[in-house]
Amino acid sequence: MSRWGDLHDRYSIESSRRILSLDGGGIRGVLTLEILLEMEMQLQSALGRNEEFRLSDFFDYFGGTSTGAIIAAGLSRGMSVSQLLKFYEERGEAMFDKAFLLKRVKYFYKEGPLLKELQKTFGTGNIDVRCGDFKSLLLIVTMNRSTDSPWPISNNPFAKYNDPKRPDCNLRIPLYQLVRASTAAPAYFRPETLQWDPDNPEKTFVFVDGGVTPYNNPAFLLYRMATQAPYNLNWKTGEKELLIVSVGTGSAPSPGTYSNLISTVRELPNNLMYTMQVDQDINCRTVGRCIFGAPIDRELGDLIPMHADGSILSLDNDASRHFSYVRYNADLSEEGLRELGLGHIESDRVRQMDSVECIEELSEVVQKTGRDQVKVKEHFVNFL
Repeated sequence: MSRWGDLHDRYSIESSRRILSLDGGGIRGVLTLEILLEMEMQLQSALGRNEEFRLSDFFDYFGGTSTGAIIAAGLSRGMSVSQLLKFYEERGEAMFDKAFLLKRVKYFYKEGPLLKELQKTFGTGNIDVRCGDFKSLLLIVTMNRSTDSPWPISNNPFAKYNDPKRPDCNLRIPLYQLVRASTAAPAYFRPETLQWDPDNPEKTFVFVDGGVTPYNNPAFLLYRMATQAPYNLNWKTGEKELLIVSVGTGSAPSPGTYSNLISTVRELPNNLMYTMQVDQDINCRTVGRCIFGAPIDRELGDLIPMHADGSILSLDNDASRHFSYVRYNADLSEEGLRELGLGHIESDRVRQMDSVECIEELSEVVQKTGRDQVKVKEHFVNFL
């Protein structure tokens, strides 16, 4: 039996490839989903498909961190964006509201409704593509606190630590547990303990949220894992060979000073996550060819390739980059919301990762930005 299982025909041939990368950001994953909903509808139309079309029919590799891991896991199994939006609307409080969690932490960890919902949504099976549950490849970013290192775990069947002959093969880990590990935000959830090899206690590790790694935006990590020799996928690079679409959970800088310990504890995680997201975005725009993305800052701009006269280089002209790159995100800063005519929305509230009461406001932001940003026929033109 092929290591690809039912996916043999799709992945055993050489072809151009498409990757979808999803940031972490708690309940702000609703922003991601609203953007993906627009993307799914536009792709369905552009490809002439019916309502059965799923993003897994277009993208070959999904990767996500924290809330992005939840979404990526669902999409890789062939779920529609609407199904995942419903999941967030129904379970958002139990997943991300700190007050709710602190009240019910004991109940939650004793096979409570959320854990059962994760099992129901993602199944109790492992991440081996041969199980038949996956439509596309999947990467989940976790943080191994036992080794103090990021652990990006994929179901690429040819990766070194995915060899079925290994007693500690990654592919045997249940999907719902990996999702749980990637979302175990410190101070929100108890760490997740996973046993890699039942016969070796030293192969038992403690995991926390992947958002505390440098890969809260996993786009550049996905590029490496898809193309670099040690990972054994060896997908071809080139602007017409590889497309990476990166979707954020809202650009959320937290301006100000750390005036006291409380404000430091509250703001520092957001500050670090924001700067890491931006850094990974810059990596992608430097190595890849940026087709669309908001300006990074006043110095770098958007890094879209230009002619000497300042006009944008046509996609017909190769810029000699390793991949085509698109970055969709919403601006949640006070200034950004005001420019969108959404001054009634409080930036401080919607920027918080546990603001479950702001789901409607987050959706309102995306309705103003997402539909204007996503232009599949223009941005994905070489991959349709």
